[in-house]
Amino acid sequence: MKWNLRMVAAQRDLWRPTEVLAAFQEVGFHPSLSKVAALWGGKPVTVRLDDLDLICAALDCTVADLLQAEPAAAQGEQDERIAADGSGDRAGGRPRPVPRTHRPGGPRLLPPS
Repeated sequence: MKWNLRMVAAQRDLWRPTEVLAAFQEVGFHPSLSKVAALWGGKPVTVRLDDLDLICAALDCTVADLLQAEPAAAQGEQDERIAADGSGDRAGGRPRPVPRTHRPGGPRLLPPS
């Protein structure tokens, strides 16, 4: 995913993190300046959905304006990923573990001592 906060802010004539912070505060979103600077300076690892909604309200944009899907950078990255549905192999060629359906010898009646 590509994070486009700077581009969206520039389209609204907001050129500094302090200006973006002021826009956020107008809609009731009160992050610290360091958090805004981190959002401004690069691609965040995580963004809460509630925060994303407030960012969109402050900048009068949609999530699609802020986040843009990108194709994987290299084939090697795709080979190392585990499929979300559990299909395929894990990194290193090992199969995914399968949970046991029953315990050998029957269910445990007492906790271990």
